[in-house]
Parts: sequence; structure tokens; C-alpha cells
Amino acid sequence: MPREPRAILFDLDDTLYPLRQFVLSGFREVARHLAEATGRDERPFYLALARASRRGRGRELQACVRRFGLPVDLVPGLIDVIRGHRPSLRLPSASAHALRALRPGWRIAIVTNGVPEIQARKIVALGLGAAVDTVVFATACGTGAGKPAREPFLEALHRLDVPASRAVFVGDDGRCDLLGAVRAGLRAIHLTRTGVTSPWADAGVRSIAAVPFVASTLIERQRIHAA
Repeated sequence: MPREPRAILFDLDDTLYPLRQFVLSGFREVARHLAEATGRDERPFYLALARASRRGRGRELQACVRRFGLPVDLVPGLIDVIRGHRPSLRLPSASAHALRALRPGWRIAIVTNGVPEIQARKIVALGLGAAVDTVVFATACGTGAGKPAREPFLEALHRLDVPASRAVFVGDDGRCDLLGAVRAGLRAIHLTRTGVTSPWADAGVRSIAAVPFVASTLIERQRIHAA
């Protein structure tokens, strides 16, 4: 008797790769842009941006232009530089190994929030196109609100042709990822580097390397309970 298909869905940012890679890639592009515009060396711009980001995300560009005495009205254009650049990213080996381990027995999707065009460039840069069956850009589903709405998760299941009862979602954000997955009827694995597991999670892991075993255990447990 053929085995029922299983699906595993992943968040992208800070789950399959560290988002800081993208942030630093954007800063490098901003530094090059400012260097060309001002005739200065790009390294001090990059270092100023990277240091500002360690103090908290969200105002790094403003801090940088103030640091070098540049007009603050440059900031909107620099945001566009980050949003439009082709990122330089590397998929961590643990993520690559986990995806390879899952590939033979699972249908795999990525469900990601964020601007679809930006997220699509991340997928390309990470080389994930061949590693998964489909990518769902959550803000392009349903009302456009993105995760934790149910629609992006249900869209992924529809594309994979797998019921929610045979699917697991893996993410780092307790609300957007795990609550959304549970609302859609999936089991949820919380990738938590702190060791504190979300109350919406069915399981918690500190490394993505543990996901193949934990996901199989969750699906097998559900199959036994349903028998």
C-alpha cells in the first residue's frame, strides 16, 4: 500500500538562514552607493552601519548619514537600495543537510512574509529553488496580511496536495509562524535558539538539524492517535 504523502513547511528568515546575512548584504550595497556618490571609501560607511545595527535595528541608515554629515533626505533612497539589491547570501550547512534529509520522504514548501520581490531574490541567492517544491509569498495570499493568517499555510498545502493532518511547519516566530500554522491545522515545530518553546508549538528544537527526526515523530504520533 502506497505511503501517504507528508509535507513540511518552513519559514525563511531566521529559520532557514540568519536574517542578519541579508541586512549586512544590504549595508554593503548602501556603502558602495554612498562611496560612489561622495567619492569616499566604502569601508567606513559599511562599518558604521554594521555597528549601528548591533545597537538595535531600524535606524541604522539615519545614524550613518548623521555620522558622515550627509543629508537625512538620502535615507528613503538608501532604503530602496537595500530593497532592490541582489543579496549575497549563503545557506547554512545545517539547513542544507536537513533539507537533503527530508527530500526523499517529504513534500517541502517555504511560506514567508515580506515583500514578494525581495523574498524571491533571497530564495535565488540561497539556492533554495531546487531544494523545495514550492514557495508561498504570504502577503500575496488571501487579504494580503500574511502570516499568521491561515491562507498562506492552506495555499502551500493545496500546492503540495497534502492534508493539514499530514503536515508540519517549522519557524522561529511564535506568533506569525506557529500560531498561524496551528490555526491552519498543522503541527508546529519552534526553532528556538533560547530554548524557550512557544505555547503554540508541538515541539521545540534548538537546531534545524533536529527537524527531520522531530517532524517524523510528530506525524507518526498523529497517525497512531488517528488509528
